[in-house]
Amino acid sequence: MSIVDIFTNPAFVMVAMAAIGGWVFTTWLRVKHGYPLEGSWGQTLKPGQSNEAVERIKLLTTENAQLGAELAALKDRVQTLERIATDSSGRIAREIENLRH
Repeated sequence: MSIVDIFTNPAFVMVAMAAIGGWVFTTWLRVKHGYPLEGSWGQTLKPGQSNEAVERIKLLTTENAQLGAELAALKDRVQTLERIATDSSGRIAREIENLRH
């Protein structure tokens, strides 16, 4: 029996395909559930989050909230400026006079 006969044997091919399919499935499960992947020598391929990364995420979240608030204020200001630019001059003058009284 030659090496070619072994690799073309249907039983060998089925076992090999099952092994490869199992490896793909377990890797998918690890990725899906956030487990770190390991290399062939046990080294971590996807390191977990460090304290530095967690702090950076907190800072970015805070900055994002501040920028969102600033954006909302600017949208309100632009809306007011658009209203002033598109309204008739007589109406704006009346509103200003009403605010003075």
